[in-house]
Amino acid sequence: MERIRAPFIDAAGVAHYRNITVSRIQGYRPLHADLRVPPGEGRRPLVAFLHGGAFWSGSRVDLPDPLDALESPGFYERVLARGYAVADVDYRLSAEAVFPAQLEDVESTLRRLRAGADELGLDVGRFAVWGESAGGTLAALAGLDKGSDVPIHAVVDWYAPTDFTRRIGDADRPGHPIYELLDGARRGYPDRARAASPVHQVHAAAPPFLLMHGTADSGVPYSESENLAAALRAVGVRADLVPVEDAGHVMEGAGDVGGLVDRVLDFLDDVLR
Repeated sequence: MERIRAPFIDAAGVAHYRNITVSRIQGYRPLHADLRVPPGEGRRPLVAFLHGGAFWSGSRVDLPDPLDALESPGFYERVLARGYAVADVDYRLSAEAVFPAQLEDVESTLRRLRAGADELGLDVGRFAVWGESAGGTLAALAGLDKGSDVPIHAVVDWYAPTDFTRRIGDADRPGHPIYELLDGARRGYPDRARAASPVHQVHAAAPPFLLMHGTADSGVPYSESENLAAALRAVGVRADLVPVEDAGHVMEGAGDVGGLVDRVLDFLDDVLR
């Protein structure tokens, strides 16, 4: 296991751990994560943030535009001020590796942070994942993965696709992001579509979920979140569903994005404390 370099401490006392090496897989670029830990005593709960980009674009260093455009307090300021450490997570994109590589990468990051929790001041009993769009799919899958050795205690899913089995007809062609993610040219595509669909991985031992989705989202329909929330509730899992009226994909057009972030943090306060 590679050592974690000493952090940079900013003027507010936040410790910035940059380029934490998560994994080195032969033939692929090394994967890294960045971590911010707020000042103060005691171990901090963790929010691992997973970027979107249709599984074939995006990076841990890029927030979606509405979050990036938040005026002070910004996204990170809000999360840190509530006492949470926040990690920005990379994963292999679909041109680099096909599913389930992306889920494996997310879990590798959580495993590395868990292993370094003593050094980093993290509370391994309070790990949350928060993903947007494709990252929301991965957050949901990580929370639902019964075979994972990294416990997840809360999932926040923003406007994510949740069922690829109903979209096979639309995605059954080269150049479509789901076709590329699931290696549509190879046999067994329907089985992989099901394995990559959070709505088909639901079980009663799943952690609490918060789903937020724009009602005017033309990229990923609001019904994707409705259906996952219904499936979770059907087996007794807490699933808070928040429709964001008239917002499109990536929460474009939402009237108060900062308020949405605060609502996420209220949910995490409730379920993690």
